[in-house]
Amino acid sequence: MERPLTPKEIVAELDKYIIGQGEAKRCVAIALRNRWRRQQVPKELRDEIAPKNIIMIGPTGVGKTEISRRLAKLSQAPFLKIEASKFTEVGYVGRDVESMIRDLTELGVNMERREEEEKVKGKARDLAEERVLDLLLPPAPPTASSSPALPSPVEAAAEPAEVAEEPTASDAAHKTRERLRKLLQEGKLDERLVEIEVSERALPVVEVFSTAGLEEVDFNIKDMLSGLFPKKTKRRKVKVPEALEILVEEEAQKLIDMDKVVKQAIQRVEQSGIIFFDELDKIASREQTYGPDVSREGVQRDILPIVEGTTVMTKYGMVRTDHILFIAAGAFYVSKPSDLIPELQGRFPIRVELEPLGKEEFVRILTEPQNALITQYVELMKTEEVQLSFAREAIEEIAETAAKINDKMEDIGARRLYTIMERLLDEVSFDAPDLSDKEIVIDAGYVKKKLEEFLKDEDLSRYIL
Repeated sequence: MERPLTPKEIVAELDKYIIGQGEAKRCVAIALRNRWRRQQVPKELRDEIAPKNIIMIGPTGVGKTEISRRLAKLSQAPFLKIEASKFTEVGYVGRDVESMIRDLTELGVNMERREEEEKVKGKARDLAEERVLDLLLPPAPPTASSSPALPSPVEAAAEPAEVAEEPTASDAAHKTRERLRKLLQEGKLDERLVEIEVSERALPVVEVFSTAGLEEVDFNIKDMLSGLFPKKTKRRKVKVPEALEILVEEEAQKLIDMDKVVKQAIQRVEQSGIIFFDELDKIASREQTYGPDVSREGVQRDILPIVEGTTVMTKYGMVRTDHILFIAAGAFYVSKPSDLIPELQGRFPIRVELEPLGKEEFVRILTEPQNALITQYVELMKTEEVQLSFAREAIEEIAETAAKINDKMEDIGARRLYTIMERLLDEVSFDAPDLSDKEIVIDAGYVKKKLEEFLKDEDLSRYIL
């Protein structure tokens, strides 16, 4: 970040997309600001300051993942969301725990590469434009008749003015090229076809089953084989705009220093990476040391070194995890954070409970955020030239229905609004292409009529809503 956001500014940004959960927003805002503060302290103390990892406790659909995702976007940090239950231990077939660091590093390299591509995009476009002009106007081969004989040194010395004033073939070619460049930039050559060479990687298919410790084998074998087999190219006829796009990408790759990209990406991952552990409660053992709980505890012990700080080997080099921020989340209905092994509990010092959502929060979720659900549906219908609008009473009725169903059945939070809105607007969405230039107003009566059947029949609502 060029200018780091203050905790208040971070919370204000999160408020644009997430309703409520003020305490959780404060916790993550402080954690993000502490990263900047750590960079300002003396170097000898900097490495001693460990990130304060967070556990978010709350039912599904209350904003745990969204808070972490938006936080990563704000800080422009490599962000990885992963389910803790995916990892492997005795009795499970899952992923090696170190794979999350390899995945995060891959994301960091891609982010850094895209940023570098943006920096060289202007130069890459100029070079691509020259290549397209070469394809549209190939240079004429020199011939005996077209190439004038070079003057002797005596003639050159005797008549310098006359020789300089004579127009040359290269001047005419240059003028033609500049006229063509102008037409290209104005888009008047967009329908022209040009033939370009594109590289294709023809590698033998290597399938390696993803078991513990073997996840990188597939990538490593492919990397080795790519050096053994020559790159094949094929010629394609494409329109000028597509050719420009392909050539800009090719030229950008040539201009980028990948060693520098990898070095910066690793530093970015180590200093500002964020890993979001979802479903942490699924690996919490409940005071039993037999059956699947043995494996759950084993997964915790495997995760522990990563969270405490270790060095992981990736295809880009060694990556330290000491200062990666870990945010864990779980409903913790059956188990509780104290069921985690003590060592892991100690690495998540901050715990915050997220509040369940009720009618008032649902009303705000439907209307207030920049990506509000009602805004999304209104814009979707605009594409069919249908003006869709919602009365205030209709919004309140939708919110109340969502709250009632969450109380009766499993509480899935704001996700209940998705199922209700889809069911409510099912008919409008289906008939929209035939309703062009019409205005449809959703009122409370329409909401009650569409959802009444599901609310009356509890069994039906369990399946549909």
